[in-house]
Formats: sequence, C-alpha cells, structure tokens
Amino acid sequence: MTVIKHREQRVGVFIDAQNLYHSAKNLYKTRVNFAGILESAVEGRHLVRAIAYVITTESGEEKGFFEALENMGIETKTKDLQIFFGGAKKADWDVGIAIDAIRLASKLDTVVLASGDGDFIPLVEYLKNMGVQVEVLSFGKSSSAKLIEISDDFVDLDEEPKKYLIYNFKKKSSVKDKK
Repeated sequence: MTVIKHREQRVGVFIDAQNLYHSAKNLYKTRVNFAGILESAVEGRHLVRAIAYVITTESGEEKGFFEALENMGIETKTKDLQIFFGGAKKADWDVGIAIDAIRLASKLDTVVLASGDGDFIPLVEYLKNMGVQVEVLSFGKSSSAKLIEISDDFVDLDEEPKKYLIYNFKKKSSVKDKK
C-alpha cells in the first residue's frame, strides 16, 4: 500500500515510552531522542496530539524527563510502577494507549504508534478497519514482525540511530589536552 502523507493530515502520536526506552537501552546502551521521534512521526503534518505514556517511581527521578517531554509539546500520562510481593515489577500502558487511540481516532487521519510491541496488533487492525492510516515507529531489531507487516508504514529507528538516540560520550582527555 502506498502511504499518503500531506500537510493537512491530522496526526495523533502515541508513544510507548517504556518500550522505546528498553529497546534503546538493550540494543544501544543509551537513551531515546524523543524530539527526533516526534519530528519523524509528524513529518510536517498537522499534529493534533502527542502523548507519551510513562511510569513514575518512588524516587521521582524521572520528573526532569517528564518536563523535557512536555517542553517538546508531548503530553505525558503517568502510571505508578507496581511492585508485587516478592519484588516483581510491572509497568504497562498497553490498554491505556489502545483506549486513547480508539477514543481519538475519529479526530485523526493517521495514528502513529511509537512502539514495537506485538500486543498492539489488534489495535492496528481495528484502527485500519475504521479507515485510519496507522504508522509504526520503533526499533526494528526489537519489534514484532507481524506489527511491522500490518502497519501502513513502518519507520525503523535502527536505520538512523544518530537521529533517534542520545549519545553521552565524554571526550577522553589526551596528553595534549593537559598541556
């Protein structure tokens, strides 16, 4: 299918922050550049809403990250990290993302899902049946092959890591620098 993208197209971006965070951390040992994600998701079209689904911890150390997202024009929806007896942890926004995408679909021409989670396959099928174009942005190496296959368009973040990742390499000082 040929994907049509034009300036008047109404776009909603739904970011599974945990999915992207863990993919970047496990594949590249670094963090995600969410500004790059948003730019590629919108591609000059009319952004209706961009929402990042994030997890809060007891320490609250993620507060600066949430503020940075909001400064980029990305709304944040937060959920507390669940810690179960025995130490097991759960942080899942799949149902919340699906409900919001369905709720907003009538106001959108395109839903951009920033996640490689195969749990979203029924959502993508449903939205496409409603006539909404569905695009997926994620790290192809850690994405569901079926999710990639059924989306109308797929942007593989692995293809341009410099655009979608934040590298914090400190320059090593040499003997010349010390003179």
